[in-house]
Amino acid sequence: MKQLLRLVFFALLVVSSRLFAQSGPFDARALEIFRELIEINTTDSVGGTTKAAEAMAARLKAAGFAASDVQVLGPDARKGNLIARYRGTGARRPVLLLAHLDVVEAKREDWSFDPFVFLEKDGYFYGRGTSDDKAMASHLTANLIRLKQEGFKPDRDLVLALTADEEGGNFNGVEWLVKTHRHLIDAGLAINEGGSGQMKAGKYLINEVQASEKVYQDFRLEAKNPGGHSSRPPKDNAIDHLANGLARLGRYDFRVNMNEITRAYFERMAGMQADAKLAADMRAVARATPDRQAVARLAAASSYYNALMRTTCVATRLEGGHANNALPQTAVANVNCRILPGEAPAAIKQKLVDVLADQRIVVSFVDEAKPSAPSPLTPDVMHAIESITKAMWPGVIVVPAMGTGATDGLYLRNAGIPTYGVEGIFYDLDDDRTHGKDERIGVKQYFEGLEFQYRLIKALASGANHP
Repeated sequence: MKQLLRLVFFALLVVSSRLFAQSGPFDARALEIFRELIEINTTDSVGGTTKAAEAMAARLKAAGFAASDVQVLGPDARKGNLIARYRGTGARRPVLLLAHLDVVEAKREDWSFDPFVFLEKDGYFYGRGTSDDKAMASHLTANLIRLKQEGFKPDRDLVLALTADEEGGNFNGVEWLVKTHRHLIDAGLAINEGGSGQMKAGKYLINEVQASEKVYQDFRLEAKNPGGHSSRPPKDNAIDHLANGLARLGRYDFRVNMNEITRAYFERMAGMQADAKLAADMRAVARATPDRQAVARLAAASSYYNALMRTTCVATRLEGGHANNALPQTAVANVNCRILPGEAPAAIKQKLVDVLADQRIVVSFVDEAKPSAPSPLTPDVMHAIESITKAMWPGVIVVPAMGTGATDGLYLRNAGIPTYGVEGIFYDLDDDRTHGKDERIGVKQYFEGLEFQYRLIKALASGANHP
């Protein structure tokens, strides 16, 4: 009875909010799962993913999944990963459905309200993880339960992985699963976060499919000096050397290097532009030899466009000196680079040395870069995404995209599992709150994403859809 009352409550919430809802109790269940996930603190500092993973495991078992097909595992008791298998006929290799449970830190004093209390207000759901990545985690979980209750018979296994440590932490999430439990998540393809819909002033524009990612690489820049008394300062100062080098780096633009994914992005985006000059510039940079002036205009217009066209490196942390009245003996900076696929991290390191132009600044790697090759834009995957997008949002086009950030997709791609970031959730281009204050997702957009994933899972796991 208590469970029934909860479902009725959430169903009323769905109706009262005038949501994009076509399946009543299934939407109510998804919302209940979403709320539960948001209100479990899964930060690296004081939270953990195990509680959330166990809560989802309990829901799947209660829905009829065999206990042997649902497990929570990980090398850290606080950082559990949920792996659940919806068994199909085995005619094709499985589809892996991936979302991460961990979230970035959120301090109560930085937010307008408690980030770990689920809130609906003014057409939005608020809370840490609403957009990154618990909406998708709730979509995937709720849809597997829905398919189970409908008696859907997939022609391939559906493997759900809700994981730890995507936002940081140690070796507990997808990387650990690939290296130690590959058989549990092995698949013919994976659906992941990273590709969302874009809208502006309420108008839906494009639905992204992330098929490639830039390579994350930190560099340590260090300048040393014997130091001395601050009352007798020479011109040789470690902080000055580092600051001058960083200023040179801040003015430097890495060379433009387009690839299949970014060319396709600009070609398709050009057709969506009302501004004829902007459209022309997008087509000009998508040519075999990009037009330099068009590159400059696009880079000036948008930091995102700039990041799609070239490797970027930016100083993110500084430290230096040991006393207010002493000359600094050491000055250190962290420079974070997002390297284009195919460009060697060693070459980027050498370019940093050249741009800094000061032999007193030592450049070294922080950890090892993990490049990944782009996933192929295969017709069966792209057709499914395009047909569903056309049916749900007439006029919206599907655009291949290269992620400028990083996801766990890189570990899957490196393991030979083609990975496609596609969420079916639309966000306003001028209101990106991911990792920021008062993170939120539109109520309507949340339920659209739920329906999109439901249709996509069925399309990818239906023998009738397979050519």
